[in-house]
Amino acid sequence: MADETKTAVRKERNLAPLCMVAASLLFSLGGMLVKLVPWHPMAISCARSVIAGLVLFTYMKLRGHRIVVNRAVLLGGFAMGATSTLYVISNKLTTAACAILLQYTAPVFIILLMWAIFRVKPTKLDIGATFVLLCGVVLFFADSLRGGAGTVVGNITALVSGVTWALVFMMKQWKGADNLSSVFFGCVFCAVTGLPWMFGEGVVWTGPAVLGILCIGLFQFGAAYVFMAEGLEKTPPLTASLISMLEPVLNPVFAALAVGERMRGLTLAGAAVVVCGVLAYNLLKARAEKKNAES
Repeated sequence: MADETKTAVRKERNLAPLCMVAASLLFSLGGMLVKLVPWHPMAISCARSVIAGLVLFTYMKLRGHRIVVNRAVLLGGFAMGATSTLYVISNKLTTAACAILLQYTAPVFIILLMWAIFRVKPTKLDIGATFVLLCGVVLFFADSLRGGAGTVVGNITALVSGVTWALVFMMKQWKGADNLSSVFFGCVFCAVTGLPWMFGEGVVWTGPAVLGILCIGLFQFGAAYVFMAEGLEKTPPLTASLISMLEPVLNPVFAALAVGERMRGLTLAGAAVVVCGVLAYNLLKARAEKKNAES
């Protein structure tokens, strides 16, 4: 009986990173799908969050998972919603490359916050993987960064979104935390903050716009959040964050395939570093955990 329990737990741990990969793949469709919706980014954020919130609510009802309300859940919801909102704002004030590059400093903040708050020291593998992946992201956006670093306020805003993104991956660490509830409240946060833009002149309900919003809300946000919440249950914070780095790489790749945008040498090199880095990190991490379990 004990062996069966261990096997079940091991399977859950193995599936959790795959859920994070699925979430990253769905999130990375955003750049391609948003092109179908000619609205203000905050209006898109509001509409997609309403649909995603309904998807999450339905999923939780089908699972019999009640919505939890406590300090840890609301902190996670705030972190989720703040990350999305800060990213939109920083994109208006600085370049998109700077915004996403600074947001994906999250692994660094995870290491610092996990060490400072929970006294969890990173392993050499964690530190090495974080360094390699950040180098890959820098390479990936190097061509765009040549055009200028953008405004100071925009860069600071993007850097703060890196902190809130780190908190998203850490929300399971707090007592009473519930990932699905936090993600649901994150959708509520984005829907409320983006509501004023839904009544702006630029919001026109054309066929392509409605189709785009439905795809974004149902899949790129709703289904992605379900996979992310489930993945975070059994995936360590830093591992989850490193896997999520597939998103800033694959996002422009899908956009390139859809609209013919070209990627230059440094961009392709950065993509290769990140993808190979994520794969190598997870293989080495799994091997290390297996060795520890056997000893």
